Amino acid sequence: MSSVIMNFLHSLATTARDVIPIALILFGFQFFVLRRKMPNLGTVVVGLILVLLGMTFFLQGLEQALFPLGELMAKQLTAPEFLGLSDTDGEPHYFWLYVFAASIGFSTTIAEPALIAVAIKANEVSSGAVSTWGLRIAVAIGVAFGITLGTYRIITGTPVHYYIIAGYILVVIQTIFCPKAIIALAYDSGGVTTSTVTVPLVAALGLGLSSSIPGRNPLLDGFGLIAFASLFPIMTVMGYAQLSDWQAKRIHKAKSKRYGR
Repeated sequence: MSSVIMNFLHSLATTARDVIPIALILFGFQFFVLRRKMPNLGTVVVGLILVLLGMTFFLQGLEQALFPLGELMAKQLTAPEFLGLSDTDGEPHYFWLYVFAASIGFSTTIAEPALIAVAIKANEVSSGAVSTWGLRIAVAIGVAFGITLGTYRIITGTPVHYYIIAGYILVVIQTIFCPKAIIALAYDSGGVTTSTVTVPLVAALGLGLSSSIPGRNPLLDGFGLIAFASLFPIMTVMGYAQLSDWQAKRIHKAKSKRYGR
């Protein structure tokens, strides 16, 4: 019990060390640059305290439950006996590994706090035109596909830059035809996905997989999944916007024909 309390206090101190400088910058600009009183100062202070406690509990929960479980699953799914590598007469079976990669990519993205914050703000700024859940699901599908493709890359041993170069060529082409209002949000969505929840679990999967497959180097092949997780959400968010735009135009065209306009 004492170790749990000590770990919590250590996480609280670490979180405070990260959050307090941000608060000092905000208060400093408010009082010394803008030279204005902070509106609702009491509410702001309470909010900062809640941020400290919330982030601390969140990090503690990740370290004590989610991270160990994710590492354990990655090791078990990439174990030679599970993949069939210990059987000289059989072929390795990677089906459940791909399913796990897609599932962990989708679920961690849905739970990513940074993406939730961006989705809520995008919904507010667009007056509801950008759906909070629609954006989160679009990003999660992109991450799931990206991590699955990255897992395939590790298994096959192909160079990572082939996939990344081809992916960004597709992103550039897609950007040309995408509605302009969604482009910046799509590019930001690719960045906010790789945060507190996603990175440790995805990195554990990549390192575990590259350590289990003969001929793979964990340093060369174990990393790179995060790049896939950042790239493909850009495609899916722009694709989501393009489909929504196409659907809206189709409905408008159908209404125009109906009323003879």
